[in-house]
Amino acid sequence: MTKLLPGYLHRRQVIRWLALAAAGQHLGAKAWQQAKPGVGVFSLGVASGAATHDSVVLWTRLYPDNWHDRERLVRLQAVRWEVSHNEQFTQLVQSGTVNALPELAHSVHVDVRGLAPDRWYFYRFRTGDAVSRTGRTRTFAPPGAPTQALRLAYASCQKWEDGYFSAYQHMERDNPDAVVFLGDYLYEYPGNSSKVRVPGGGWVQTLDEYRRRHALYKGDAHLQAMHATAPWWVTWDDHEVQNDYAGTTPGDGGPPGWQIIDFAQRRASAYQAYYEHMPVRAPEFAASLLTGQTGHLQMHGQIHLGNLASLSLLDTRQYRDVQVCTKEGKGGSGMVDPDQCAAWDDPTRSLLGSAQEQWLYQRLAQTRQTTAPRWNLIGQQTLFCPRDLRPGQQRFFWNDGWDGYPSARQRLLHALQHHQVPNAVFLGGDVHENWVGHVLPTQAKAHAEPLAVEFCGTSITSKSGRSNERLPTVMAENPHFVFADVERKGYGLLDITHQQLRAQLRVVDDVTQRQTQIETLAAFEVEAGRARILRTS
Repeated sequence: MTKLLPGYLHRRQVIRWLALAAAGQHLGAKAWQQAKPGVGVFSLGVASGAATHDSVVLWTRLYPDNWHDRERLVRLQAVRWEVSHNEQFTQLVQSGTVNALPELAHSVHVDVRGLAPDRWYFYRFRTGDAVSRTGRTRTFAPPGAPTQALRLAYASCQKWEDGYFSAYQHMERDNPDAVVFLGDYLYEYPGNSSKVRVPGGGWVQTLDEYRRRHALYKGDAHLQAMHATAPWWVTWDDHEVQNDYAGTTPGDGGPPGWQIIDFAQRRASAYQAYYEHMPVRAPEFAASLLTGQTGHLQMHGQIHLGNLASLSLLDTRQYRDVQVCTKEGKGGSGMVDPDQCAAWDDPTRSLLGSAQEQWLYQRLAQTRQTTAPRWNLIGQQTLFCPRDLRPGQQRFFWNDGWDGYPSARQRLLHALQHHQVPNAVFLGGDVHENWVGHVLPTQAKAHAEPLAVEFCGTSITSKSGRSNERLPTVMAENPHFVFADVERKGYGLLDITHQQLRAQLRVVDDVTQRQTQIETLAAFEVEAGRARILRTS
């Protein structure tokens, strides 16, 4: 089993691995023709992501579909990649060769640059006699360039044991330009009590175990097909490492004796496995290691989509302060009465970390420029609007989301108001439920003019453990929400033009069944220039 090493040696070793992987581009055509792996070596499919106006990251991992061939795949392996204008690959745009290193689980990351803006491409990988499936990806318009319309899907929380990923089959048919994935790509639980499907392998704590769990998820046919259909922008939440972890502090849950495991090592292993299985850029992985933060991987960033929209993608997990006032002093999350928690309103506590906060505020300050895009999307992990779950004067909040970091949320609200950010739209996940609402300047001003709107999406499969029975009471206590549903599973779909943003909440009928039907649970419109949500169906 390959392990991450602490300190300088770890950083130096990873940088050497990344350099060696890229060196395959200079090996020539014969290098990839020499290897003879099994034809099922691309069993985890292909993916693309981190798309800009002139670049995209292409991903695959050599993972033969039988154990015998996996054991033989122990040495450096050269992989040919090709990008084409057409699906037949008779109009090649770029091609090259990279090395799939055993130290990085034979994963492949190709940062293809110099592509034409605002167009679709096809790509594939080859090694020996094996050819991957064909993937489709695209670039977007340069910042400020005319863009008439975009369709984006957003999703989160795909727990293997809770159901089948059939929602992706319907998302593929909805044909989005890109997917925004907002966290909990996998779960670290053993899943032994599942009545749908069991992940196997027990609790996930080591690098090898995280790799196996990623490979299990990547083997899902519907998830593979959606990755091959469009580029993804991804960020993570807690279950990619451990439930409810906060920065460098462990969360909650694990096998007997899990507390004695070095959490810094576990987190570093999880981050490496995440990098190995996602279409994210290698330089960001390596450069952040140079800061001295072992196992650190920068996930936040901003994507410009012509003059139509920008997407600020955040990381609310890696830099946060620990949750406060969890019952009986336990780690992780819980429900809290703020009036009984002295640390609740501590102004120094942050969900994003001070550096990421300042980065975001600087981006928001630029939204009033004449060349700024029409819509300002903010993708983050969880529910942004306050949600008081107890009627009357006594408050009751969940401390793991923005509700547990009220000062940090108020700072962001102040930045939105101070910079007069136009057409701000929050996207979230994590809670396994659909919540649609208006983002107000403060929690106390229930009738204030909204600063933004929010679409917090449900899960692909993960259960919420609640029913709609109590929703009328919760909605009455929180009138800034205009719609909620805590039972149905699926994803969200945004159709964006200069005049309006249309949101559809797409839900399947039953995630416990392999074949499902899809429907639009509710649809909404937001007119440009006015942060008001109108339900249309």
